[in-house]
Order: sequence, then structure tokens, then C-alpha cells
Amino acid sequence: MSVGDRKQAYFAKLAKLLEEYPKIIIVGADNVGSNQMQKVRKALRGKGIVLMGKNTMVRKAIRGAAENNEKLEALLPHIKNNVGLIFAKDDLSAIKKIIGENRVAAPAKVGAIAPSDVIVPAGPTGMEPTQTSFLQALNIQSKIVKGQVEIINDVKLIVTGQKVGSSESTLLAKLNIKPFSYGLSVLIIYDEGSMYDSSVLDMTDDVILSKFKAGLKNVASVSLALNYPTLASLPHSLISGYKNILSVSLATDYTIKQTEQLKAFLANPGAFAAATSAAPAPASKPAKEEKKKEEPKEEEDEDMGFGLFD
Repeated sequence: MSVGDRKQAYFAKLAKLLEEYPKIIIVGADNVGSNQMQKVRKALRGKGIVLMGKNTMVRKAIRGAAENNEKLEALLPHIKNNVGLIFAKDDLSAIKKIIGENRVAAPAKVGAIAPSDVIVPAGPTGMEPTQTSFLQALNIQSKIVKGQVEIINDVKLIVTGQKVGSSESTLLAKLNIKPFSYGLSVLIIYDEGSMYDSSVLDMTDDVILSKFKAGLKNVASVSLALNYPTLASLPHSLISGYKNILSVSLATDYTIKQTEQLKAFLANPGAFAAATSAAPAPASKPAKEEKKKEEPKEEEDEDMGFGLFD
């Protein structure tokens, strides 16, 4: 197959995927090898389709597909650098989880940009005592314990975004530490024309519900402050009006069903106090019955049978 035929086949495949799949995950593919990419494809089988390619070809195919679906134009600003596309129809959170699980530990290569902080833990290193000068050059305090070098305190060797130097790379190699992990990284999500950050996929139902409640409270507060009725503020307005009616009824001679008992209590609180104190009396009956049941068990009470005359 010639180069031109391969390009036509690629354009046809991408156009078909853009038409068939409503959801697309744009992923970064820096430092991802072909073997690792193959493992990701295998893990996503049945859940999503991974498609890589030159950005110029991808943008050209998207522009062609956008003639029938203008929503696809939202993808164009994000097709830059080393990225790929994952086409899906179902749960994107599951796909993101699979991508996160397929990361590979990697050593710190000279000149690489650190994606995270690198901390060398305190403790024995397995290095010979002659290596203390090497650690001193990196301002790492150490001591000799049982014939090997031991680092006294945890040391932050590399900071996120810092370029890895030769000394740092050599030390980590001597300690057999692979501080970095590489794999596909979810950058942004396309969902039927909408674009949103990958962090949205980490939101649980509880988080969404709490944010909805917070928004509902804000709408109700603004509505009440502006005296503008809305569905969010209506329950609060009804309760406030009900309280006002109760207050007016209690302060005047006008009585409604809801305030009859309150007014009776205010007029004669002593009657309610007497009723409350008399109420627990029936509760003592079970205690007597228990005594009646227990008394026959005692041999001393069997002579007269006073329990019959209570």
C-alpha cells in the first residue's frame, strides 16, 4: 500500500470514528513507548478505541468531518503537541481508571523535566564509604554505619518542573530508585460538543449532590434578599409567612386551629404541668406486675399470700 493509500485509509477511519462515537478523550502521550501503548490498547478493548497520528492529518480529518457536524470544531484548539484520541460511548471514568493503571516506572534521565518531586528517603543506601564525597557534593548529610553509607534525613532531590542533572540521575541510579512513571495522561474531554476538564470524571455522586445543594442555597438566598420568588426560595417564604400568621394570632384575639393549643397553654400553663406530671403514673403498673411475678419465687412470702389482696 502506498503512502497516499495509507493516508486515505487513515482519513476514512478517523471520519468514521468521529461520526460513530459521541465522546472523545484527548490524551497526552509523552514518553510512552510502543509496547506500553499496545498494552493500553489491549486493556481498553471493548471500552474505547485509541487512535494516534500526526496532528496535521488529525486536524484535516476533523475539519472535513466538521462540515457535517460543527460541534467537532471544538476539538481543533486541543490537537497540539504529542496527543492521541480515545473514542468511547460509555463510562469515561472507567477508561480513565484503566489509563491510570497502565503507567510504567522510569528512571530519571539526564535532561528530563521532572513530572513530580523526588525525595530520597533516610536510611542505609548500600553504597561503599568511599561514596560519601559524592553525597557531600549534593549537600546530602550521611554517615558510615556497618560499613555502608547511610543518609541521615529525607532529602528533596528534585522539584517538579526541574531539569534532571547528571549528579541527580547518577545518585538515583546508584540507589536503584525509579522516581517517575510515564503513561497516557487524560488532558480534556469532548462530549457531544461540550469540552470539560478531566477532573470532572473524578467527581462522585456525593460530590455532585453537595455542589447542587450549595448552588440551591445560593439561589434561595439571592431570591429572598431580592424578594423575588423562585422554586428554591418558595418553601422558605411559605414557612416565614406561616410563622408571621402564628405570631399575629398569638398576639391578638384572633384564633386559628394551629394556635388553639398554644393559646390554651399560655392561658393556663399550670393545667398542662399537672397533666404532664400525672402522665407517667400508668408506667408504674408493669413494675407492680413484675413484682407479682417475682414474689412467688421467694419462699418467705408463700405463707400468707398477701399478693392476692393488692
